Amino acid sequence: MHSLSTSSDVYIGLKIFQHHIFLYGIALPYVSSCRDLGVTVKSDLSFSLHVNNIAAKAHQRANAIHKCFTSRNTNFLVRAYLTYVRSLLEYNSIIWSPHFKCDADTIEKVQRRFTKRIPGFGNYSYDERLNLLHLPRLEIRRLRYDLIWCYRILFGHVKVCSSDLFDFRVSSTRGHPYKLFKHHCSNTPRS
Repeated sequence: MHSLSTSSDVYIGLKIFQHHIFLYGIALPYVSSCRDLGVTVKSDLSFSLHVNNIAAKAHQRANAIHKCFTSRNTNFLVRAYLTYVRSLLEYNSIIWSPHFKCDADTIEKVQRRFTKRIPGFGNYSYDERLNLLHLPRLEIRRLRYDLIWCYRILFGHVKVCSSDLFDFRVSSTRGHPYKLFKHHCSNTPRS
């Protein structure tokens, strides 16, 4: 008989089913969140828990850079941030990209705090610091990644059927045939 101590079932939605799923005769417990491929998703299909987890880990790494590196060279600190912190904040962002302002602010706060602690940059506003350090906002970078993936899907560079994800707006006016139509939705997981 196999021992499965880490397996579990995530229930989606508010209703918990009365029956259990069994694997090798062992009932799998229901959990409110699950981590797969480094992304944590809650049972309501929100990524707030994931955003909070990676923001906390990114703050720890950013603090370690300021604390452990003896060099105060701005270029060196920014390169360390790009390598060890920003990569964590952008990993799989196509999947979990936040659409709630509080989640986007939680992610952006990591970069805001790191740049403020760089010697000589504490008195500048966040936008001024980003201009001086040649860094874009993290929200802009996530939008750019989303647009790149949209392009790859639409033009067949990845094996995903574009008609499963996008509807095209049919128009008799001038323009190109790749105008996307967004259906109105009232539930959070679809938006």
